[in-house]
Amino acid sequence: MSKYLVIITEKAQQDMRDFSNVVAIEYKSPLTAKKYLTGIYDQFRWLRTNAESFNIQTRKMFVQYGLYVRRLNYKKMTIIYTVNQTTVYIHRVIPANTIGDL
Repeated sequence: MSKYLVIITEKAQQDMRDFSNVVAIEYKSPLTAKKYLTGIYDQFRWLRTNAESFNIQTRKMFVQYGLYVRRLNYKKMTIIYTVNQTTVYIHRVIPANTIGDL
């Protein structure tokens, strides 16, 4: 099995901070925000050995992230990433229902 280094871009980190703040502050549910983030980080760890398991996305909206963009869903969130040799780059972590707005 391949072992990948996972790099979370600044934009993806900001996506997770924004999401966490909305859930914790606006919805007054900090425990839910923490659980959600823990689940997302579990997905990042899973990608360390399974990064190429998902199909390459061919929709136009994914081109902005480069060639060979992949998508992983966690609950109602979408993790957009690319694989470059032994490195996984997490580009975005966004609500799945906004995928058409990219």
